Amino acid sequence: MDAAHHDPFDTTIHEPPFDATEVDHLLFSVERSRAQFAWKVGGLGTDDLHRRSVPTSTMTLGGLLKHLALCEDHFTADFLRGEPRPEPWRSVAGSAWAWGWESSLTDDADDLYALWSASVSRARAAWREAIGDGGLDQPTALVLDDGSRPTLRRALLDLSDEYARHVGHADLLREAIDGLVGEDPPQHQIV
Repeated sequence: MDAAHHDPFDTTIHEPPFDATEVDHLLFSVERSRAQFAWKVGGLGTDDLHRRSVPTSTMTLGGLLKHLALCEDHFTADFLRGEPRPEPWRSVAGSAWAWGWESSLTDDADDLYALWSASVSRARAAWREAIGDGGLDQPTALVLDDGSRPTLRRALLDLSDEYARHVGHADLLREAIDGLVGEDPPQHQIV
């Protein structure tokens, strides 16, 4: 499958063989979480994406879509390419992280879906290019305050961890909206 043309809302999970490479397994981990997330947030209207279902939190599925779009663009721009983040993040005054959660509450569902989808598409292409240019052991473009640079392996694991954390949130929020439950999306379904 050509990941560059893969629809982020296609929830088909393409498992690598058990003896696949480390790169294949790590990329699969992120792709599986993306599919789980797409299944949990997919097919909802604006009102449902903004519904707050967990009383002690202001987190919504719409906020998660925008937050994970920023995460994808953060890793692509900051870690892989060493370039400014694309819009809408580039024009944000202050913290893009806080703005994403707050501004998502007034965004239309189609706009949130399009933002996440475009960010995932950029990220897939960037990861494929970066790994192809030297594997997981090479340093990222990001230079930390102490002068060190994490490896691509560490950045990919951090992205996987970001999804793992938020897929759990999406599980709870989606179940409260319409009762949708389950670990993996039914296969051969595009949401």
